[in-house]
Amino acid sequence: MKLNHMLSTKDFSRKQIDSILSLAEKFEPVALREKRCNILDGKILSLLFFEPSTRTKMSFETAMLRLGGKVIDMGSIETSSVMKGESLADTVRVVSSYADSIVLRHPKEGAAFMASEFSTVPIINAGDGAGHHPTQTLLDLHTIRRESKLDGLTITLAGDLKYGRTVHSLCYALSHYNARINLASPPELVLPDRIIQDLKNRGIKVTKFDTLENAVKDSDVLYMTRIQRERFPDPAEYNKVSKEMRVTLKLLENCKPDMKVMHPLPRVDEIEPEVDKTPHACYFKQAFYGIPVRMAVLVMAMEEKYGKVL
Repeated sequence: MKLNHMLSTKDFSRKQIDSILSLAEKFEPVALREKRCNILDGKILSLLFFEPSTRTKMSFETAMLRLGGKVIDMGSIETSSVMKGESLADTVRVVSSYADSIVLRHPKEGAAFMASEFSTVPIINAGDGAGHHPTQTLLDLHTIRRESKLDGLTITLAGDLKYGRTVHSLCYALSHYNARINLASPPELVLPDRIIQDLKNRGIKVTKFDTLENAVKDSDVLYMTRIQRERFPDPAEYNKVSKEMRVTLKLLENCKPDMKVMHPLPRVDEIEPEVDKTPHACYFKQAFYGIPVRMAVLVMAMEEKYGKVL
C-alpha cells in the first residue's frame, strides 16, 4: 500500500486502515517489551512539535526507538529558529535533509499538507489545529478493534466536537465500518455541518442528542473529549461550557455493561476518577496502543520511501 505522507484520514481506504491495524497487532509484543526488533536500524525520525504534546510525541519516540531507529527533536519553539522568524517551509526543507521522516504538529489547520509540498521525506501529521490527527484515529480504531468491535459499531462522540481534531478524523475513518454515530455536545461545540454532510453522503447514520445520558444508552463505545480551553478566543465562553458533560458512575448505570469509555487524553474533569476502576475504562489502554500503531505507521512510511524493511 502507498503511505508516504500521512496527512488526513479522509485519504484512507478501508484496506489501508486494515493493513496498518494488522501490522500494529504484530508489533504489540515489541511495544510490550516481550520481543526486540531492529528493522529501522540506521533510520532517523525528526519530531517537529509547534504545540504541546505528551502521548503523541513520546509514543512516536518510543515506537522509533523500539524499532531500532533514532530520534532527533527540534525541542521547544522558544529554543528554535522559529523565534528568529524562520518559516515552516524552510524548517521542513532543512530538517528533511537531516532525517528519514518527520512527525509534525502545528496549530494551523493545513500545515501538514503545506509541509508535505516542501519535504523530501514522509510527513506524518500529528495534529494540525482543528484539522486532522490521523495516527490518533488509527490508534482509536485499533483500540476499538481489540476491546470491542469495529463493524456495525454504535459510538457516541461527546464533548468538544467543533474543535476536536481527533473526532473529525475518527468520523471519516468510521465511515468505512458501517458505524452508527451519536453526537452529544454543548450547543456551542457541535460537529461542523460539513462533516455531518460528508458522513451522510457516505451512508452513515448520524443522530444528535441534547444530553449525554440519552446518547449513550445503546452505545458500544463512548468517545469522550475534553473542552479545549486553548481553542477558545474568549475565556468566558470556555467557562460557560467546560463542565456541561461529564462521565460519572451514575451515567454508566444506564449503559451497556460492556460499553467502553475512550478518551484521547489529556482529560481535565470530564471523566470522574472513580470511572478508572470500572470495566468501562479503556483510555489508558488506548494510550498504550499508540505505540504499536505508530510503529506500523513508521514502518509503512519508510517502506514506501526507501524500500522493503520488513
